Amino acid sequence: MLLDEVVTTVERVASTRSRLAKVDALASLLGGLAPDEVVPAVGFLIAKPRQGRVGVGWRTLRGGMGDPAGAAALTVLDVDAALERLAGASGSGSAAERASVLADLGSRATAREQDFVSRVILGELRTGALEGVLTDAIARAAERPGDLVRRAAMLSGDLGETARIALTGAPGELDAVGLRVGRPVQPMLAGTAPSAAAALEQVGEASVEFKLDGARIQAHRSGDEVRVFTRNLADVTHRVPEVVDVVRSLPADALILDGETLALDEGGAPRPFQETMSRFGAETGREMLLHPWFFDVLHVDGRDLIDEPLAVRLAELARVAGAHRIPGRVTDDPEVAERVSRDALAAGHEGVVVKGVGAPYAAGRRGASWIKVKPVLTFDLVVLAAEWGSGRRTGLLSNLHLGARDPEGEFGAPGTFVMVGKTFKGLTDELLRFQTERFPEIETRRTEHAVFVEPVTVVEIAIDGVQRSSRYPGGVALRFARVKGYRPDKGPGETDTIQSLRALLRGGDEGGTA
Repeated sequence: MLLDEVVTTVERVASTRSRLAKVDALASLLGGLAPDEVVPAVGFLIAKPRQGRVGVGWRTLRGGMGDPAGAAALTVLDVDAALERLAGASGSGSAAERASVLADLGSRATAREQDFVSRVILGELRTGALEGVLTDAIARAAERPGDLVRRAAMLSGDLGETARIALTGAPGELDAVGLRVGRPVQPMLAGTAPSAAAALEQVGEASVEFKLDGARIQAHRSGDEVRVFTRNLADVTHRVPEVVDVVRSLPADALILDGETLALDEGGAPRPFQETMSRFGAETGREMLLHPWFFDVLHVDGRDLIDEPLAVRLAELARVAGAHRIPGRVTDDPEVAERVSRDALAAGHEGVVVKGVGAPYAAGRRGASWIKVKPVLTFDLVVLAAEWGSGRRTGLLSNLHLGARDPEGEFGAPGTFVMVGKTFKGLTDELLRFQTERFPEIETRRTEHAVFVEPVTVVEIAIDGVQRSSRYPGGVALRFARVKGYRPDKGPGETDTIQSLRALLRGGDEGGTA
């Protein structure tokens, strides 16, 4: 298949707000792919190529593709092969090799295709074709039940491979997709509530557990072999040897555990999230140890547990994780739930997560049975621009322009980001230096006062609420926004939506007009 057909479909998907129309367009495209094109094409459509990161950034892409071709001739497999060469370039001469591959690819691509490939490499298409829409399209094209395709995608953690099986696999192959130790599973996610008591009212009897301000991990063990994955399913085993040692010491031969890891100070209190993430992302240096805590178990010694109620999973977790289990208490008493929440805050943690004890593990979904409660509202947003600072911040990029995701296209094209405010509060000297070094690398344009960037950098923002605003297109502005820290473990597709911020207006957090 020509890449031009993929680009045309992506443009069609981006131009409509109708979910049905998006599914129809994508299903038609998927149905026309050859078997060996399915996995690469799905990776292109969600801006997650099968090769992962290929070592090329925005600055290299901006000038490295050269003049475009006049006519479409590139195929899906041509682009996949080029990405394979980019990802495989290493050692002495790798920069020159990547430049050569990129120049060759660019010379064979039309202007539309150059833009498309650049956005695929950077992981940012902004088409509104989120993975849920594409999953429905796979089901449509393969004429398979949507629930079956979604479950296979969640348990395999690989939408491309799921599509290949659904479209080209043998009968029964899709039904057979299940948990496999060593293959990461999309994590279950939580909703939000204003208090532990309110959360308990929603889910009934629950396990009320400390919410740690750490990095989400998923640990797999088969015999002495241990692998550790991030929330984005990246393998970070080599970065966390102390976590590997803990998992290897547990009393089981085969395990899949869900949990968090964070660094502690000398008194046993949690260090700031940025310090944990700095250590979590380091290739070298082990002065600051990471401590793992687990809150769920999905598999033990040949037994899959994701469809078992949480009460069953917790019993197994207590047996195998012991002292490495996250603190919590099962209760249906609001007073007890609030007491656990106060204990978590007193220990320096973020709050609690309230989990219904009768619920299964909904891999890859933000279900109603897990609800997080934090005393301060926090949202994951993207940086749209940064303004040059003044005074002691002269020469540094400081004040951030913040954007919320608009997956439905309510305020523009589906998948774009809507500005909701600015802030310079909470920026440490280290963060200011990081911004000043990083943002010019992903710059799209600049003015005298600001550098505008690709919306790919996720930042966690604490707010006191929102208020109606005529200044911003989404009609809402953040109140008393301050930076908690950057979230390199999250991609722009995982950020909070403009709709979730606007919902706070209906909850009474209106304030005045900004």
